Amino acid sequence: MNPVPARAFLGLGSNVGNRCRNLNKAMDLLSRRVVIVKKSSVYETEPLDNIDQPRFLNMVCEVKTTLSPQGLLDFVKSIEKELGRLPGYTRNSPRTLDIDILFYEDMVVREPELSIPHPRLSSRAFVLVPMSEIAPDFVDPATGNSIGQLLAGVFDNRQGVSKAGEL
Repeated sequence: MNPVPARAFLGLGSNVGNRCRNLNKAMDLLSRRVVIVKKSSVYETEPLDNIDQPRFLNMVCEVKTTLSPQGLLDFVKSIEKELGRLPGYTRNSPRTLDIDILFYEDMVVREPELSIPHPRLSSRAFVLVPMSEIAPDFVDPATGNSIGQLLAGVFDNRQGVSKAGEL
């Protein structure tokens, strides 16, 4: 008997090399193991914290997967590696590709290698803006707030986020 697919949301970002090509390739590689249900537009965003680096292209996609949360993490990390991300990177450093598991069903997971929902999601417009495009009513199980409510609560809810186009 096949397991019932789980609903998950992934955040993708790139600011090194051909950013659009990196996102397109990531989506292609993702589709080999998960079903992509929806994808947001692509947004150009300013880097946070470490601001002395190129701007990012960011997007969010909704997927269906039979992978466990840890299996999904291992899978997205393998895609990052395939597209040139080196292990042992510094947080907020430039990268060819970053894929974060934003949500996995309504699970809350806090482990050393895996945190779901993503722990800084509620303050990051570069995630909330594209997520609100495809699932504004999705409820964050950690806070009980919808994505739309979380976005409304971000001080400057655009934080240098502007629509760049479609993939």
